[in-house]
Amino acid sequence: MLNGCQGAGQKGSGDSITLPERGLCAHRGAMATHPENTIPAFQAAIDAGAHMIEFDVALTADNELVVIHDATVDRTTDGTGRVNDLTFQEIRRLDAGGWKSEEFAGERIPTLDEVLEMMPVNIWLNVHLKGDDILGSMVAEKIRDHNRLHQAFIACGAGAAEKARNAVPGIMICNMDRRERNIDYVRETIEMEAEFIQLRGTVYPEFDQYRSMLRENGVRINYFGTDDPDLIRTLFELGVDYPLADDIVNSVEIALELGIEPVVPVYGHSR
Repeated sequence: MLNGCQGAGQKGSGDSITLPERGLCAHRGAMATHPENTIPAFQAAIDAGAHMIEFDVALTADNELVVIHDATVDRTTDGTGRVNDLTFQEIRRLDAGGWKSEEFAGERIPTLDEVLEMMPVNIWLNVHLKGDDILGSMVAEKIRDHNRLHQAFIACGAGAAEKARNAVPGIMICNMDRRERNIDYVRETIEMEAEFIQLRGTVYPEFDQYRSMLRENGVRINYFGTDDPDLIRTLFELGVDYPLADDIVNSVEIALELGIEPVVPVYGHSR
């Protein structure tokens, strides 16, 4: 068993899957070195031994779930326009890698299906919704259909979380309805019975207090986000479970220094 991991049963199989108890989350994949939210970025994060991978999901004009962060395609492709105004075929024709470097020219915006299919079964999947609450039910059903309920959670607000839970009871949620005061955010996350929270901003000693409250209620703690080695160490000391890092390839070495081994990927039938 890897250092810092926990056992979890994979839904729909008899296998026991080991998921990390803590570690680093690859923000949009290995986005410092690869074009964010693309298959190469996710593969690089997997190869680096990431403990969790975060990615964003949006809906096209013709109701295809695609993986992209921004409301428009302007920044991360050679095209222009809002994602929800473009059809899947229009989006699929865009170059989503050339903006990063010539090495990645021709990479395409992936679908949620494609991303779920490529992922190992033994890392956390942090699925951040970018759009209306209806995405909650649509994404929850995809996660269920891909046999990923044991490892994938939806990062969203209360409205989308309700739709997700109605569609797929038991789907895990990260509460993204942040409040001005962290303590209010913590309390509301506990009240909604979310499985994850994602803190951000100034790192206060109070994080240790939040840890106690959240752990007592079975809530795991993410933090957005940093590549600073000293801050990563401090976050782990204060009880944050999964800091989000842009430069996962290098940041994973910091976790290793703290005794958190990189994940050796295991693939299931959906690979």
